[in-house]
Amino acid sequence: MAKPRAARRPASVYALAGIRLFNGVTGLLMPTVLIRRLDPDRDLSPAAVYAFRLFGIRTILLGLDLLTNRGQRLQEDLREGVLIHGSDTATAALLGIRGQLPPRTAALTTLISAVNTALAASAADFGKRKGK
Repeated sequence: MAKPRAARRPASVYALAGIRLFNGVTGLLMPTVLIRRLDPDRDLSPAAVYAFRLFGIRTILLGLDLLTNRGQRLQEDLREGVLIHGSDTATAALLGIRGQLPPRTAALTTLISAVNTALAASAADFGKRKGK
Protein backbone atom coordinates (compact mmCIF):
# COMPACT_ATOMS: atom_id res chain seq x y z
CA MET A 1 0.00 0.00 0.00
CA ALA A 2 1.49 3.34 -1.03
CA LYS A 3 1.85 6.14 1.46
CA PRO A 4 0.05 9.37 0.61
CA ARG A 5 2.49 11.98 -0.61
CA ALA A 6 3.21 14.79 1.85
CA ALA A 7 2.21 18.29 0.87
CA ARG A 8 5.10 20.30 -0.49
CA ARG A 9 6.42 23.09 1.72
CA PRO A 10 7.13 26.55 0.30
CA ALA A 11 10.73 27.60 -0.30
CA SER A 12 10.50 30.00 2.65
CA VAL A 13 10.07 27.04 5.02
CA TYR A 14 13.16 25.29 3.66
CA ALA A 15 15.17 28.54 3.73
CA LEU A 16 14.17 29.25 7.33
CA ALA A 17 14.88 25.65 8.38
CA GLY A 18 18.32 25.86 6.75
CA ILE A 19 19.12 29.11 8.52
CA ARG A 20 17.98 27.69 11.84
CA LEU A 21 20.01 24.52 11.38
CA PHE A 22 23.15 26.42 10.35
CA ASN A 23 22.88 28.91 13.23
CA GLY A 24 21.96 26.19 15.71
CA VAL A 25 24.86 23.94 14.80
CA THR A 26 27.26 26.90 14.85
CA GLY A 27 25.92 28.05 18.23
CA LEU A 28 26.13 24.58 19.71
CA LEU A 29 29.50 23.46 18.32
CA MET A 30 31.33 26.73 17.63
CA PRO A 31 29.83 29.44 19.85
CA THR A 32 33.05 31.46 19.80
CA VAL A 33 32.59 32.06 16.05
CA LEU A 34 29.24 33.76 16.66
CA ILE A 35 30.42 35.60 19.77
CA ARG A 36 33.45 37.02 17.93
CA ARG A 37 31.18 38.25 15.12
CA LEU A 38 28.95 40.06 17.62
CA ASP A 39 31.59 41.38 19.97
CA PRO A 40 35.10 41.08 18.50
CA ASP A 41 36.80 43.50 20.91
CA ARG A 42 36.01 41.80 24.21
CA ASP A 43 37.26 38.69 25.97
CA LEU A 44 35.00 35.67 25.64
CA SER A 45 32.42 35.43 28.35
CA PRO A 46 31.64 31.93 29.65
CA ALA A 47 28.04 33.10 29.98
CA ALA A 48 27.93 33.95 26.27
CA VAL A 49 29.34 30.53 25.37
CA TYR A 50 26.70 28.90 27.58
CA ALA A 51 23.90 30.99 26.04
CA PHE A 52 24.91 30.20 22.46
CA ARG A 53 25.12 26.47 23.22
CA LEU A 54 21.81 26.56 25.09
CA PHE A 55 20.00 28.27 22.24
CA GLY A 56 21.97 26.32 19.63
CA ILE A 57 20.32 23.01 20.43
CA ARG A 58 16.90 24.67 20.66
CA THR A 59 17.45 26.32 17.29
CA ILE A 60 18.42 22.98 15.75
CA LEU A 61 15.22 21.40 17.06
CA LEU A 62 13.13 24.31 15.73
CA GLY A 63 14.74 23.86 12.31
CA LEU A 64 14.07 20.13 12.32
CA ASP A 65 10.44 20.78 13.31
CA LEU A 66 9.96 22.80 10.13
CA LEU A 67 11.18 19.86 8.07
CA THR A 68 9.38 17.04 9.89
CA ASN A 69 6.12 18.34 11.36
CA ARG A 70 2.95 18.28 9.30
CA GLY A 71 -0.57 19.59 9.34
CA GLN A 72 -1.73 21.60 12.34
CA ARG A 73 1.58 21.20 14.19
CA LEU A 74 3.50 22.67 11.25
CA GLN A 75 1.04 25.58 11.05
CA GLU A 76 1.64 26.26 14.76
CA ASP A 77 5.41 26.12 14.19
CA LEU A 78 5.09 28.62 11.35
CA ARG A 79 3.01 31.05 13.45
CA GLU A 80 5.45 30.75 16.35
CA GLY A 81 8.33 31.48 13.97
CA VAL A 82 6.99 34.99 13.33
CA LEU A 83 7.08 35.70 17.08
CA ILE A 84 10.52 34.10 17.54
CA HIS A 85 12.18 35.98 14.69
CA GLY A 86 10.27 39.19 15.32
CA SER A 87 11.62 39.14 18.87
CA ASP A 88 15.14 38.54 17.53
CA THR A 89 14.75 41.52 15.18
CA ALA A 90 13.54 43.82 17.95
CA THR A 91 16.38 42.70 20.25
CA ALA A 92 19.05 43.31 17.62
CA ALA A 93 17.62 46.74 16.80
CA LEU A 94 17.43 47.73 20.48
CA LEU A 95 21.00 46.63 21.11
CA GLY A 96 22.07 48.89 18.26
CA ILE A 97 19.94 51.83 19.39
CA ARG A 98 21.33 51.55 22.92
CA GLY A 99 24.90 51.33 21.64
CA GLN A 100 25.41 47.87 23.08
CA LEU A 101 26.57 46.55 19.70
CA PRO A 102 28.80 48.31 17.21
CA PRO A 103 26.63 50.09 14.59
CA ARG A 104 27.68 47.82 11.70
CA THR A 105 27.09 44.66 13.75
CA ALA A 106 23.73 45.94 14.97
CA ALA A 107 22.63 46.80 11.43
CA LEU A 108 23.73 43.41 10.10
CA THR A 109 22.12 41.36 12.89
CA THR A 110 18.91 43.40 12.61
CA LEU A 111 18.84 42.85 8.85
CA ILE A 112 19.48 39.12 9.16
CA SER A 113 16.77 38.80 11.82
CA ALA A 114 14.35 40.86 9.71
CA VAL A 115 14.93 38.52 6.74
CA ASN A 116 14.21 35.56 9.03
CA THR A 117 11.04 37.31 10.21
CA ALA A 118 9.95 37.89 6.61
CA LEU A 119 10.61 34.24 5.77
CA ALA A 120 8.62 33.15 8.82
CA ALA A 121 5.72 35.49 7.93
CA SER A 122 5.72 34.26 4.34
CA ALA A 123 5.73 30.63 5.45
CA ALA A 124 3.00 31.26 8.03
CA ASP A 125 0.86 32.98 5.39
CA PHE A 126 1.34 30.02 3.06
CA GLY A 127 0.41 27.63 5.87
CA LYS A 128 -2.70 29.67 6.62
CA ARG A 129 -3.79 29.61 2.96
CA LYS A 130 -3.13 25.88 2.65
CA GLY A 131 -5.15 25.18 5.80
CA LYS A 132 -8.30 26.79 4.36
